[in-house]
Amino acid sequence: MFLILDTIFYVLIFLIVYIQVFFLFTFLENKKNIVRREGNIKLNRYPSVTITVPCWNEEKTVSKTIFSLLNLNYPKDKLKIFLVDDGSTDNTWNILKKFEKSQLNATGSTNIRIFQKENGGKYTAINLSLKNTQTEFVGCLDADSSVHPEALIRIMSFFEKDIDAMAVVGSMTVDSPKTFVQYAQTIEYQMSVFFKKMFAFMGAIHVTPGPFTIFRKKVFDDLGEYVHAHNTEDMEIAYRMQKKFYKIEHCNDAYIYTNTPPTVEKLFKQRVRWIYGFINNTLDYRKILFKKKYGNFSLFTVPAGIISIFSVSYLFGRIFYNFFDFLFLQILKIKTIGFNFSIGASNFDPFFINTKSFIFIFIFLYILLFFFIILGQKMVEGKWNFSYKLLYFFIVFSFISPFWLMKAIYNTAFSRVPSWR
Repeated sequence: MFLILDTIFYVLIFLIVYIQVFFLFTFLENKKNIVRREGNIKLNRYPSVTITVPCWNEEKTVSKTIFSLLNLNYPKDKLKIFLVDDGSTDNTWNILKKFEKSQLNATGSTNIRIFQKENGGKYTAINLSLKNTQTEFVGCLDADSSVHPEALIRIMSFFEKDIDAMAVVGSMTVDSPKTFVQYAQTIEYQMSVFFKKMFAFMGAIHVTPGPFTIFRKKVFDDLGEYVHAHNTEDMEIAYRMQKKFYKIEHCNDAYIYTNTPPTVEKLFKQRVRWIYGFINNTLDYRKILFKKKYGNFSLFTVPAGIISIFSVSYLFGRIFYNFFDFLFLQILKIKTIGFNFSIGASNFDPFFINTKSFIFIFIFLYILLFFFIILGQKMVEGKWNFSYKLLYFFIVFSFISPFWLMKAIYNTAFSRVPSWR
């Protein structure tokens, strides 16, 4: 039995190391292609773009979102802003009406258009906008996010450079963190910028985030509108695009600032939804797994996600088992010979595996992780600074993330859909 468990353990460790080293070599092969532009850039042509802002009870944040779109460095006659109230019960609709009215020009026209509908979920709000969109490009910005003034033009430069690009993803960062949970996410989001860029180099991006991914309208004309997709419609559309060989790029210097969960409880709910969405979208598209014609998306990205979920769950479960087994033996010893033992005498290993090679691998993986964090921060901020946020990151994501992974697996096994908020 222990031989089987050890075999599983070392296979998982090998796969984790392989994935991280693959990222490292992808970076080394492509580092010259990573640019971080300062100042304004110009395009040879400025295509028309519609940005949708789906809103549901966003009276506290939607104004900042809209102002950031109005401040984009992009020709105003080429930019349309659609604001969709998805059945809000607060003051959101009145705020949207004020924005539409305030943007009226002398001819009575405006680049802002507002819609109101019964609550049906974010994807239905975006679909309503798509049905009324006539521009060449479309995108979305969540009502709790804002964008850098140069974000759109930097993204559009990718479409100008590559006629095969069908969608371009920006770089999400945490907006004004205040709690230790948000500080932890700051590091995570910066590291995610690095991973997103590596996936782009592989042609294997698996999610086109709601906050400011820009698509050619042709994507939805050809593939259809958004679907519910287990409350992760931005992941499903990426899977659908990959299945149809539609290229997804990443613009690492197009910055999107998003509000993130401020508490452990809210973060837990969000991540359960994300992981649940990944698991179930993968199940929906399981027929494309390990098919060479779908490239690294099928052979690396999705399998790497599956391996990560399984590895963390397995290792976490094994640690728990060994810990409680240790406690049981110590209690048994106390009952047998009395309270006369030491931790050292029990031959208890904090890593639960009596091998120096495991410790070496453990250290190696954390060094790589630290290296990826540095690269991600340099992509976002242009430099790296040692910060106490790193401590928060390792505490939150080392000790809490296994729980939301296992909760997502549990929800999938028992068909329990996680709540949105």
